[in-house]
Amino acid sequence: MTRTALAPFPLPLPWPLPALLAWGGSWAVFIGLLWQQAPLMPAALLVSTLGVAVAACGTTRWRRMFIACGFPLSLAASGLASAMPAWAWLLPLALLLLLYPLHAWRDAPLFPTPAGALRGLARLAPLPDGSHVVDAGCGLGDGLRELRAEYPRSPLVGLEWSWPLRLACAWRVRFATVRRADIWHADWSGYAMVYLFQRPESMPRAAAKAERELRPGAWLASLEFDVPTLSAQQVHQCPDGRRVWLYQAPFKRRLD
Repeated sequence: MTRTALAPFPLPLPWPLPALLAWGGSWAVFIGLLWQQAPLMPAALLVSTLGVAVAACGTTRWRRMFIACGFPLSLAASGLASAMPAWAWLLPLALLLLLYPLHAWRDAPLFPTPAGALRGLARLAPLPDGSHVVDAGCGLGDGLRELRAEYPRSPLVGLEWSWPLRLACAWRVRFATVRRADIWHADWSGYAMVYLFQRPESMPRAAAKAERELRPGAWLASLEFDVPTLSAQQVHQCPDGRRVWLYQAPFKRRLD
């Protein structure tokens, strides 16, 4: 996921400041809705849903859970929750599971590729016109937008397991083919480049799949996280200081 990292907009703030800001903002919105005489239950559900969305700012799964659960738990402790039916508390959890199903929890959550992160990538990893490129875990399509800027003559494909994200991505990046698919079961053999923004723990698995399926000359491109066992042919330095690690089949083993 484009690390398919729920962390689309990681906040550059020390923990737990992001959680405190999210909880305080949720309560501010909730109180504002009550002042506007909004019904209690719809207001609470709306703010809880917003909290789930803001939880994408968390940089780890546990931090995202803390951010998402902060408002509902504090509301329950306040006593106001007694006016709400018990089933209402399941809706924010259902929304989270719908957006990021349990099947995909072993992979990276929604980590969008930053704007301009891939600028200049085509100079290091050139592709012939018409070469197919896939963003494995495309999320909302930010990586596909960056890939299009670098490879405007390449057909682009996005793979995303979460069907709400797949629909949103297809709407945002209409120049690409976006499919609902498990990136680990999809066939990578037809692509000249597989782009990933995953987790460090996912990289050995990605490398093993790429070794099995990618044809000679094809590229495995990983934003931020390298493959410990492979030697990168090229390393692209992003404007924000991150790196894109580029491995070309047949892959070379690291000697150290």
